[in-house]
Amino acid sequence: MNEFPSLKDHFLIAMPNLYDPNFYQAVNYIIEHDAEGAMGMVINHPMDVDIAELLDQLNISTNENFMRNKKIMAGGPVQVDRGFIVHSPIGNWESSLQLNESVAVTTSIDILTAISKDEGPEKIEVILGYAGWGAGQLDQEILENIWLSVPANPEILFHTPADKRWEKAAELIGIDINQLSTQAGHA
Repeated sequence: MNEFPSLKDHFLIAMPNLYDPNFYQAVNYIIEHDAEGAMGMVINHPMDVDIAELLDQLNISTNENFMRNKKIMAGGPVQVDRGFIVHSPIGNWESSLQLNESVAVTTSIDILTAISKDEGPEKIEVILGYAGWGAGQLDQEILENIWLSVPANPEILFHTPADKRWEKAAELIGIDINQLSTQAGHA
């Protein structure tokens, strides 16, 4: 029996002809993908809210060394009030899903408390909302030339500015995304 070709721990790179505002020039980090569907989070659409504002809304105080200006990402149109912290190192948090040997996604409040005290993971992205696909939907969208996929890269995830992630993710597969045609062709 063949194993399902999962795209977990991959980036989905929006093709230039994807004009949906939720996914325009988006890089989705896929955290689940199986025969039942897929779940990912856009990692390059910063919101006008930073982490300090979010913690303030949650009544979590911060210390003076806190990363005040780090923006929260708009992860997708589903459950936009639900937060996710993609981070490295993995650590030992109450509710985490390990994505690879060095990256996890956590949804529990304990990680936010640690981050506020500068005791959290060294590398983080805070994301509100996610993108979801039903059974076979993502696979069909890839066949329809809506997305490119490439194994996720921590350098892009944690160290590349959000406005450069779309181009840099495409470069991982040797593509200048700005040079691609918006027309799909099938032989």
